Amino acid sequence: MSRVLIQNALAVATQDAGLGEVKGGDVLIDGSTIAEVGVALKAPVDEVIDATGRVVVPGFINTHHHLYQVLTRNLERVQDAKLFDWLTYLYDIWRHITPEDLHAAAHAGLAELLLTGCTTSADHHYLCPACVEGDLFQAEAEAAREVGIRLHLTRGSMCLGKSAGGLPPDEVVQDAELILKDSERVIARHHDPSPGSLCRVALAPCSPFSVTPGLMRDTAALARKHQVRLHTHLAETKDEEEFCLRKFGRRPLEHMQDLGWMGPDVWFAHCVHLNDDEIGQLAATGTGVAHCPVSNLRLGSGIAPVVKMLAAGVSVGLAVDGSASNDSSNMLRELQTALLVHRVGRPSDVGAMPARRVLNMATIGGADVLGRNEIGVIAPGRAADLAVFDLRGLEYAGATHDPIAALLFCGIDARAELVMVNGEVVVRDKHLVRLDEHFVAKRARKASFRLLQAAGIL
Repeated sequence: MSRVLIQNALAVATQDAGLGEVKGGDVLIDGSTIAEVGVALKAPVDEVIDATGRVVVPGFINTHHHLYQVLTRNLERVQDAKLFDWLTYLYDIWRHITPEDLHAAAHAGLAELLLTGCTTSADHHYLCPACVEGDLFQAEAEAAREVGIRLHLTRGSMCLGKSAGGLPPDEVVQDAELILKDSERVIARHHDPSPGSLCRVALAPCSPFSVTPGLMRDTAALARKHQVRLHTHLAETKDEEEFCLRKFGRRPLEHMQDLGWMGPDVWFAHCVHLNDDEIGQLAATGTGVAHCPVSNLRLGSGIAPVVKMLAAGVSVGLAVDGSASNDSSNMLRELQTALLVHRVGRPSDVGAMPARRVLNMATIGGADVLGRNEIGVIAPGRAADLAVFDLRGLEYAGATHDPIAALLFCGIDARAELVMVNGEVVVRDKHLVRLDEHFVAKRARKASFRLLQAAGIL
């Protein structure tokens, strides 16, 4: 195992309460773990990386994605659509997806995450068309291994098609018994619960409007039997709230609570439309939230009450959401948007979301949401997942008196210069190490063209 010394950074944002921010800092990596953090460290190493003029941060943690959506970015018909209309149009395209398409999409989306400093990503894959031949979840797991990123693979599901009063077409839903059986298969094949593992599995029915209450209950029981986490969309739009009130007689969070879907092993995506009492219930039960600011703005869903959530003690991580409702997988852009969007309102709100609070959500917040205590922090004994950003460019001129905040305030769409996952350099000099990004992009474009042709769009 190699030993690497990252040396003389402008600042190391350790996210560790004891270490704090280390100016002029060094990070010593021994194999897959952090060995030491300090100033002017001396140790025999295999490689020294000069971090002069750079900042070092823990690798960002993306807590919610739909990687298959990379292939349907920026479609004209839904550029200005709200969620339900957006979904209705896209389902008829997505039902043609193949494992090869998903592999190409995952390569592209995960590569983009890595290049913007993200080292761990959850992916909510719930689309399993009946006509698909091959293993979609295997394709995605293989893509993550090839790119070199940590993956939280969720075995998503939909069983409530249009004919049964749900939103998705019947062609993309599955029988509940089949879903539960295959969920056990995916857990057995891909879930590694050991510390430092590169792939874990969660179970993730899609939403209250695409899954029956029975499947939600059975999925929760199955997840707890196998000690894996639970994930779903919740309270994203007013349309969802109206659907739940009409169909179940309850608001979305109350519906989840009745189904046994609250607790420290559960995290919800979005949670835009919650009241103060519901925020208190999330905090009291230890239920986590994946905050997706760009997607919520893109679809006009609203601004999640994240400031209130954090004040109440809710665990909140950041997420890019699917690439067709964000149109990128740029994690740094997500941090920058979160920094700005929560300042809107009364003049007193301007300081409600300082840069370091955003960085907390993107690192230790995300680790907490995913149940990982070995990532999100640069400290001895933790996994060597980190990103190095070069602040010597024109866009940072005059800003490096506070280099960590400068990364969020000034670095618009900046690439990480270097990214490590589990002690391995997977981005160097702002380029992927394991894959050729031009080939990845070309392959994704080809897959997108095939998918749109199959759907009759092209």
